[in-house]
Amino acid sequence: MKNAEMSRARSFLLCAVGYAAAAVAGVAVARLAGLSRPILAAAAGDIAATIVVFAFSLAFDNSSMYDPYWSVAPVPIAFYWLVSFGDGLSARRVVLLALVLLWASRLTFNWVRRWKGLADEDFRYADYRRMGALYWPISFLGFHFFPTVIVFLGCLSLVPALGAGVRAIGVLDLLAAAVTLAAIGVETGADRQLRRFLTSPRAPGQTLDSGLWSLSRHPNYFGEVLFWWGVYLFGLAANPGWWWTIIGPIAITGLFLGISVPMMDKRMLSRHPGYAERMATTSRFIPWPSQRRAEQSSTEDT
Repeated sequence: MKNAEMSRARSFLLCAVGYAAAAVAGVAVARLAGLSRPILAAAAGDIAATIVVFAFSLAFDNSSMYDPYWSVAPVPIAFYWLVSFGDGLSARRVVLLALVLLWASRLTFNWVRRWKGLADEDFRYADYRRMGALYWPISFLGFHFFPTVIVFLGCLSLVPALGAGVRAIGVLDLLAAAVTLAAIGVETGADRQLRRFLTSPRAPGQTLDSGLWSLSRHPNYFGEVLFWWGVYLFGLAANPGWWWTIIGPIAITGLFLGISVPMMDKRMLSRHPGYAERMATTSRFIPWPSQRRAEQSSTEDT
């Protein structure tokens, strides 16, 4: 156990070094790109940081080095745009930044608790290692660069909310705050319930089917997607002219519904044959009481 703990600590240290190097590269490239175009400068810095993280993934043969990037990158991007576009703090900016920090710290901490170190790589990557020499090009484009682009699109709504806004805070901001906070709450609750389930004694083949997980097969994914729609509402409240940034939450929704959910369902089916029944009785994504499940419960009670 002691050796395992030392190996895990070493893995996190190497990961921290990688992200520190990525931050330095990102800032340097963003500065070279020039402050006159903050969106393009942030994009260039984001890509540079991704390349550095990929280099560490390649060096230590583990694509999961990239996993926390999803929740880490939006924070420096948000502050960069606040400084570049904004003229000080306002109620909207303070609330949005607080929510982004809360989301980022919680999601990153959840990854820290889950990752076991360099010997632990996400199953979604492992399946592609059978492709041999093609694995690392696939890893760069599919597991590193593509998510970076998707998250950056989601972050675009931060521009009007943090600096290019033309409207005072109003009812839509309250809705945005409620949606974003609810999203963080759903994701937090789902992750806690899942962790409690995985660390408790359970019957072979048993799957989590209580709490939020009784309303949705993927409530954690739903919470993540909802968060980005909340961020979009903040941008829309600040400046309706930036409505086109809806491309961000749409892209993130498509990523989860088109890739993450089907992939996880397929994995669960391969490991738990009884999961097919759960798929037939539980909402795929949005937490919602299933009529069929309610009918089954009613039948069992009579």
